Amino acid sequence: MTKILIHICCAPCAIYPLKKLKEKDNDVQGFWYNPGIYPDWEYQRRLRCLKAYAGREKIKVIYEYKKQESHFGSTEEEKCLNCYQLRLDKTANVAREGGFDLFTTTLLISPYQKHELIREIGEKAGRKMGVDFLYTDFRNGYREGITQAREMKLYHQRYCGCARSIRERVESKEKGTKAQELIADSYLAHCF
Repeated sequence: MTKILIHICCAPCAIYPLKKLKEKDNDVQGFWYNPGIYPDWEYQRRLRCLKAYAGREKIKVIYEYKKQESHFGSTEEEKCLNCYQLRLDKTANVAREGGFDLFTTTLLISPYQKHELIREIGEKAGRKMGVDFLYTDFRNGYREGITQAREMKLYHQRYCGCARSIRERVESKEKGTKAQELIADSYLAHCF
């Protein structure tokens, strides 16, 4: 049986990858480490949602709490690179210390994430820590996971998590939709 540690960004994104990894009779354990989620109320909401989901589904999760980082870089590329690197380096380290055979991340389910960058950073972190990074393109299960999350009434956020991504979301072309207005209102209320 292969022992796999999966970094979990949020409960909805964990549903499909956990299902697929467990189908192969792997011993899968989750790892929550997301210091870039902004603002704090969003971080807490995602964390509570994962705890509820993990409890209901009997999923073992290691929780690592860290003060939020508000700045990961000035460009989108720097922001994503630094955010991925922080989380995947930490996941690889926890995987090594916990005796896991492999590590991966639920970020790989999102069609909005930079898969090649995640793969590159994950493999580099794995080499550094002596634990292999398991790249699996879970994107074909994105809709299935989101549908199941809705059926389970799990909170599903509308932005990546960092301050920059919420700002971009507020300023995006979708401005004016009901969801967009709610995000913008929440963001602005907590920032000003």
